[in-house]
Amino acid sequence: MRKPAPFRRQSIPLAALAERLRDRVGIEIEDAGGGEVGDRAVTVRHVHRPGLVLAGYTEHFEPLRVQILGNTECRYLAWLDGDAEAAFLRLLAFDPPCVVLTADNRLPDGLEALAAEHGIPLFRTPEPTVPFMGLLRDVLDDHFAEQLTVHGSLVDVYGIGLLLTGPAGIGKSEMALDLVERGHRLVADDVVMATRKGGNVLMGAGTDLAEHFMEIRGLGIIDVRSMFGVRAIRYQKRIELVVSIHPWDEDEEYTRIGMVTETDTILGVELPLVKLPITPGKNVTVICEVIAMNHLLRHYGDDPAEAFSRRLRERIDQKSGVGGGRGIDWFENDVE
Repeated sequence: MRKPAPFRRQSIPLAALAERLRDRVGIEIEDAGGGEVGDRAVTVRHVHRPGLVLAGYTEHFEPLRVQILGNTECRYLAWLDGDAEAAFLRLLAFDPPCVVLTADNRLPDGLEALAAEHGIPLFRTPEPTVPFMGLLRDVLDDHFAEQLTVHGSLVDVYGIGLLLTGPAGIGKSEMALDLVERGHRLVADDVVMATRKGGNVLMGAGTDLAEHFMEIRGLGIIDVRSMFGVRAIRYQKRIELVVSIHPWDEDEEYTRIGMVTETDTILGVELPLVKLPITPGKNVTVICEVIAMNHLLRHYGDDPAEAFSRRLRERIDQKSGVGGGRGIDWFENDVE
């Protein structure tokens, strides 16, 4: 089945950005005068400190970014005295989406009125410049990050984010429910929103509508959080491993030792892939737990397949060894 194309949000309204900084990040940010917010929006994920623009150098300036005026910029404008208006007008002429004054800074007299004349909103925050820019980047990165809707179930198993995929009706939700009953945590069922963060980090979460509801065929909709408690859920989790579930196919060759690691690519991020064929009576829930624990062992440098291969090579090098290849050369006094 063809996967839907990834998507990116094109903009975020300025009012929504300020509200998100207040409500979700806990940043105090207030209107400092200037122009009306109206329907102005931020269309890029980066932020900028326009020190060189204020000084007169405008080459390579990115006017679509949120402009940050910290201690250095505000004190530079105050130092300019009579020339501050011309320097500030040079910035306003590019029509940036907004200007944020950090560390409770104030503009020299008359500059706020200039911003209002040009319709450029001003905000003020008591946060220091560098921490504020870091938090603002996080909010913008989350909003503009590339996303993809994936059909599957995402479960936190021993701290490893397992993405269970497979055809409809194969039993992904039942497997996720069984894992929750065994003490693991559900992140999302049926629809997983995959978001690529910086680097090769792929985060998974559910939708606002579905949250931690789950559809069990023959039973209907259940609320995992109400039924199992808050310990049984997570709102987001890094996707670290893909478990592809499908019916057993006699014509397909399955790995027996695990020396070759297959991968699946989601949003350009390569993830380890485990193909899990199922048959009646197979305890796939325990196998999923073993998959997660095996991934943890490999992460900490203990690869069972490599250890077995090394032992096999050593035995071959020793030919048959002493004792004709028997597993144990001497039995202790234990006859149970």
